[in-house]
Amino acid sequence: MQLIATTGEAQQDILKTTCPYCGVGCGVDATVSATRGLSESQFESDPGPEQKREAQRVGVSTGPSSLPESFNSASTELENHAIAGPAINVDAQVVTVTGTREHPANFGRLCVKGASLHETLSMHDRLLHPMIDDQRVSWDQALDLVATQFKDIAEEHGPDSVAFYLSGQLLTEDYYVANKLMKGFVGTANVDTNSRLCMASAVVGYKRAFGADAVPCSYEDLECCDLLVVVGSNAAWTHPVLYQRIAAAKTARPAMKVVVVDPRRTATCDLADLHLQIAPGSDAALFNGLLNFLSQAGACNTAYIAAHTEHFEAAVDAAKPWSTQRVAERCDVPIRDLLTFFNWVNATEKTVTFYSQGVNQSSSGTDKCNAIINWHLATGRIGRAGMGPFSITGQPNAMGGREVGGLANQLAAHMGFAPEDVDRVRRFWDAPRMAEKPGLLAVDLFDAIESGDVKAVWIMATNPVVSLPNADKVKRALAKCDFVVVSDCIEQTDTARLADVLLPARGWPEKQGTVTNSERRISLQPALVPPAGEAQDDWWIVCEVAKRMGWESSFDYQSAHDIFLEHARLSAFENEDTRAFNIAGLAKLTEAEYLRLNPIQWPVKTTPDSGGAGTERLFADGQFFTPSRKAQFLPIQPEEPQSQSSDPYAFILNTGRIRDHWHTMTRTGKAERLSQHIDAPKLSLNRVDAKILDARDGDLLEIESQYGAVQALALIDDTVRPGEVFLPMHWTGENSSLGRMGVVVSPERDPYSGQPESKQTPVALRKIDIAVWGTVLCNEPIDEFPADFWIRNTVGEGSQAIHSSAPDEQSISSAGPAYRYEFGLLGDLDWADWVEARWGDELQVGQFIDNANKRSRLAVVEDDRLLALITWGHSREHLPNPMSFSALLNEYPVNLMGILAAQAPSLEDKGRLVCSCFKVGEKQILAAIGEGVDTVEGLGEKLRCGTNCGSCKTELSAMLRESAVETA
Repeated sequence: MQLIATTGEAQQDILKTTCPYCGVGCGVDATVSATRGLSESQFESDPGPEQKREAQRVGVSTGPSSLPESFNSASTELENHAIAGPAINVDAQVVTVTGTREHPANFGRLCVKGASLHETLSMHDRLLHPMIDDQRVSWDQALDLVATQFKDIAEEHGPDSVAFYLSGQLLTEDYYVANKLMKGFVGTANVDTNSRLCMASAVVGYKRAFGADAVPCSYEDLECCDLLVVVGSNAAWTHPVLYQRIAAAKTARPAMKVVVVDPRRTATCDLADLHLQIAPGSDAALFNGLLNFLSQAGACNTAYIAAHTEHFEAAVDAAKPWSTQRVAERCDVPIRDLLTFFNWVNATEKTVTFYSQGVNQSSSGTDKCNAIINWHLATGRIGRAGMGPFSITGQPNAMGGREVGGLANQLAAHMGFAPEDVDRVRRFWDAPRMAEKPGLLAVDLFDAIESGDVKAVWIMATNPVVSLPNADKVKRALAKCDFVVVSDCIEQTDTARLADVLLPARGWPEKQGTVTNSERRISLQPALVPPAGEAQDDWWIVCEVAKRMGWESSFDYQSAHDIFLEHARLSAFENEDTRAFNIAGLAKLTEAEYLRLNPIQWPVKTTPDSGGAGTERLFADGQFFTPSRKAQFLPIQPEEPQSQSSDPYAFILNTGRIRDHWHTMTRTGKAERLSQHIDAPKLSLNRVDAKILDARDGDLLEIESQYGAVQALALIDDTVRPGEVFLPMHWTGENSSLGRMGVVVSPERDPYSGQPESKQTPVALRKIDIAVWGTVLCNEPIDEFPADFWIRNTVGEGSQAIHSSAPDEQSISSAGPAYRYEFGLLGDLDWADWVEARWGDELQVGQFIDNANKRSRLAVVEDDRLLALITWGHSREHLPNPMSFSALLNEYPVNLMGILAAQAPSLEDKGRLVCSCFKVGEKQILAAIGEGVDTVEGLGEKLRCGTNCGSCKTELSAMLRESAVETA
């Protein structure tokens, strides 16, 4: 093969990859700008193994593919990329991203988070080198220490004294080797993952009913069903691309009905024909009542039940006490709405139940999942187009992690700890110390760390000090743990600050491997650019530690491709159709074929044909993976949440995601526009409760449970019922004073899945009287910010690295973004003294006091450049929008007097951002409405808002409604 390259010329390539955010698994076309220099000696007709491995690392094909080119050939010229060997200088950046039109998950759509991926790749906070006790070391030093400590501790205290805590952000190949090392060689199943916090109950529900962790549906079913029941999911914000697919289907087929079951009135309810605003925790009662109603109406499919299921009578007997009247009382919904829902289900064969964290994150989440599955089995509505129980995954590779045994109660390839499974995996791996029992689940794992039973833990690609319940206990546990290793892309996170060893991992778009989305579709996530600094693939890091522990031959992989093939072979090993997960058809992919893998749904039992098809739906033949091959009904006794409100904790706290942010914001926090829609932790509470608390919008509230306390700004609306409040999950100790939601969340958990009850924590609320509100705009983060309350957001689009072939020559294209703080003080602070203490007394400082409005401004200038602008006063309403001043940080020379006079000619004050895609603010939208625009479509035509990902359409509708009421 002749390798083609441009010598010393700038060029752009469009490469296909997969979005690293939610479980939708959208295809992404990434435009990569690169300047490559290539010596004549490197135009080889047959690349050697080193070149092949490096080419595979940066997403380069080294040979023709035998797979069809329907997906990857469009706009993708992998063969035209230079083989990036060690002697080649490769400078590459992801310039823009768009949705891949051919990808069957999104067909070209991207939400605003996905569309902003290229804005999140700045290097200013990347972990670039291995660190031991905050000191830079070589990879050999770090790996030797990790291997020695884990080996010595396991030998002295037993294998269960060490643990891994993994993440749905890892690629399948990373997950595979981590599980292999611990469960097959160290000899412990203490390997759990943050997927325990979102998907564990759905997993157990499927396994109890079907004998396998197997989602039966495809995304197409969401579009071709006649009734969609959305339960505990705000898909409009959490899975926006699927929401837009559903919205488009409903527009095309107006007879299609959507029912939303959720204690909150979320943005998803805009699409609903019926919203059942049930009491928190009452889902199982609702679906038991539905099963009872269908049974009494003679609507159950008796032929299907007899041929393909077991224990139907027990499930119906358990549901019989749940009359429609009793369900209405328990769920606290009008009986007429309940009957409407039940009758729609009775009359509509093509029904999909689409459920997520509102079901799973419960102390009885598994039973809720099985209550949903029960009624689908009772009507035979499974395995066919437009019907089935569809659990939507939260993370990009939660399902891929489950395929390789990512949870502590699993072995690889969907096997468990039955003796025959343990023996099978032992023989396949030739494992010397096979774990024979489940390990510690997430909450129990960190309890064991605190007690000292687990003495070493390796945390990969996640931030449990923020995300786990009772998070202060997690923080204490890691602080006292003998040995903590953290692999991450980011140098400073709440968890990384507690590490003895920090290992720099590659991030999107530097790493390569596969992910599996919520419809069982495997997609490739190739490396698009060289790694930052000395960052390495997670699989490589794990394998290097394994080699140093004495198992070199078993972890001698040369690429992610090698690992994937072993993973595929294990899925087929002694399977004989007894396990749902089977990708035997992918076990012989060449490296080139792997690099051009079309998105494909498992099981894939034979080599993909010219169409490249996998398996669209499961259980169409009525055959399941239980010993009898029949699906199992479960008798469900609805349970009350383990945590109940009582004095002084009179409110019920619900938690979850918001529209524009992801997890703990290590990525999305870098993109300015993603922080402008909701820029602070805000507690949604009902107007009735706000009146009792004497709280207004923007007031500071303390939220306290028996586990700790956090603070958030009041957001008063009617999306929550009286007595219930909602708090986002994204704020951390890095970007807020007291915003870590996990501090207050109850660690109560489901007895079958171990999933925490994150949706139901009793809390007390208290208004905090702030004497001084203010903002600080500055060009660097501030350690120990001098305020009682503060939050921090990024200003500016950030910057990407100019990657260098030599880690020590890493260069950064700019100094990084600036920062905007909002703060509150219980008393006054002399900001001039603080400025002098922080920056010294050699700077130019100007101050303006506005006595009429009781506010002040102070500007700090050095060499005619603005270092900081501080604005404060006794009222939040009178503070200027600091975003309107952000461009001043880049102006030279800066106009000090103009700043002090509050003149900001550089940016229009658009108000709070509503449409993040096109940066359309609240003030612009209200102005357009005032000019007579009275439809969402009209706003889109005038301002472009709502015309891309569509996530803001519900808010646009609400603004139109509110304006109509005000002018009526």
